[in-house]
Amino acid sequence: MQIKDCFYVGKIVRKFSFKGELIIKVNSDYPEIITKSESVYIPVGDTLVPFFMDKTNWQKALQYRVKFEDVDSEADADTILNKKVYLPNTMLPKKTGTDFYKDEIIGFKVEDIQFGYVGILRGINDHTPQTLFEVEDENGVILIPVNDVFLKEINREKKLIIVETPEGLLDLRL
Repeated sequence: MQIKDCFYVGKIVRKFSFKGELIIKVNSDYPEIITKSESVYIPVGDTLVPFFMDKTNWQKALQYRVKFEDVDSEADADTILNKKVYLPNTMLPKKTGTDFYKDEIIGFKVEDIQFGYVGILRGINDHTPQTLFEVEDENGVILIPVNDVFLKEINREKKLIIVETPEGLLDLRL
């Protein structure tokens, strides 16, 4: 399995017990998907290795407690602590229309209905009261609110996002 065939689920953030249990902080886009899998993939060197889950439980919001097969001690747990966790892309339900997964649309070209080419989507900021597209062009970064008013279309085949922004918004660069 290669990373290009997978999506990021979360990160192993801490140990839970002396018996090798760990806490995965799950990406907010995929909280329910991890519960449908028997294993996850964790990078070991340059390879993604499957780790099979013996016991799982939600610890609290977006924190998933896991006991992996063959991880039976604190020392075993230390070897995968702070590692990213992945699942195969085939597990993702397909999104349509303007529904999207954050990882799915990064790198898409962004065009405005009235103003034309805006730039390339480099990130999505969801740590603000309103989610923002971070669109980069040769002059800097433009923040575009993600809502039904501005976001008009996502064309996955063309890797294109169509927006309709009010006059002046595209002049505001970081």
